[in-house]
Amino acid sequence: MANGLDEMNDPVAVDGRDVNVIQKQLPVKVGVGSTIFEVILWVLGIIPGLIFLFMKINAKTYLRKVEQKLQHDASQIDNYLEQRVVILQNAAKLLDKAIDLDKDTMTKIALYRSGRTTNDEVRNETSQAIDKLFGQVNVAFEQYPDLKAHQEIQECLRQNSYLQKEITAARELYNDTVYTWNSAIQEWPTKMIVAARLGYTTRIPFAASQEVKEQARGVFF
Repeated sequence: MANGLDEMNDPVAVDGRDVNVIQKQLPVKVGVGSTIFEVILWVLGIIPGLIFLFMKINAKTYLRKVEQKLQHDASQIDNYLEQRVVILQNAAKLLDKAIDLDKDTMTKIALYRSGRTTNDEVRNETSQAIDKLFGQVNVAFEQYPDLKAHQEIQECLRQNSYLQKEITAARELYNDTVYTWNSAIQEWPTKMIVAARLGYTTRIPFAASQEVKEQARGVFF
């Protein structure tokens, strides 16, 4: 039997292939077969029916726990994002005292101090916007080498670097929980049936912004 994937003869992606996160939530669906399966269990006797009923109750409890874990992990990201906005605002103010920083940048930073994000999509967009704004502040900083001796600005940049690492770690933890959720709701019969009846969908993991991806393709050395 030949290999399903033949590295010697099958076509290869010479130019490479970029990977992107698909921004789409897939609803969990079960067919008539699942209903028939449940009916058969009750036909076979009250004990099989009751056993599966308790299994569904346990599955529902499990999915709710994972959902709360998702909320906890998302909240952790929000906390770090909020701290980073504070650092960003402080850095912008320090730069504004020394140079004529773009007023539009200051206005946008203030907007992100108005409150926390509300869902996965908005949270991702907010994080990407903060990355972009800090890039603008950093460009202004690099244009004025004399400011590098400013200890308060150096401290802001150090704290920003630290928070970037914490956000990355928090995102990884969140994505792990998203994977747990997306896998669990597809486990037939119990979890999948419960998820379908409750109208659950898959969750979207965090993804790097287009700007960050383009920077990663750049020449660093």
